[in-house]
Amino acid sequence: MTNVTTPPTEGRPVPLLDAAGRPYWEATLRGELLVQECPGCGHRQFYPRQICVECGDTPGWLTTEGRGTVHTFSVVRQQGAYPFNQWTPYAVAVVELDEGPRIMGNVIGCEVDEVRIGMRVEVEFVPLNEEASLPFWRPAAT
Repeated sequence: MTNVTTPPTEGRPVPLLDAAGRPYWEATLRGELLVQECPGCGHRQFYPRQICVECGDTPGWLTTEGRGTVHTFSVVRQQGAYPFNQWTPYAVAVVELDEGPRIMGNVIGCEVDEVRIGMRVEVEFVPLNEEASLPFWRPAAT
C-alpha cells in the first residue's frame, strides 16, 4: 500500500500561464480554487477559457469551497514516462466540485486502494514554483 502524504512536484510539467488561465494559477498561490462562472447564463466551467462554452459571453471567476466528490478515478501502478514513473502507485481522480465543474488531480493522504467513487475530498495546494501551486485532493475531514 502507498499513502502519499507529501506529493512530489520535482519534474512535473509546468502549467501554461496564458491570459485565460493566469488568474486561476495566481489564485492557487493564495490557496484558492477558482472556476469560471458566466455572468450571462450562469454556466460554471473548468478549465479556464476566454469564452463561456454555453453562450460565448466572457466568464468571470468564482472562488470555490475547494470540496467535492470523487466522480471517477484510476490507480496508476505502472508508468514508463519520467517523472511519473517515480511516483507509482498513485491515484488520479476526477472530482466533481460542490459548485458543479469537474477537475482532475492526484488523491493524497490515504492509501491508493482506499480511494472510492463518491468519496468526499478537499483540495490541498502544493507549491510547484513561484507562479503556481498544484491542486491535490485528500479525504475530507468529516
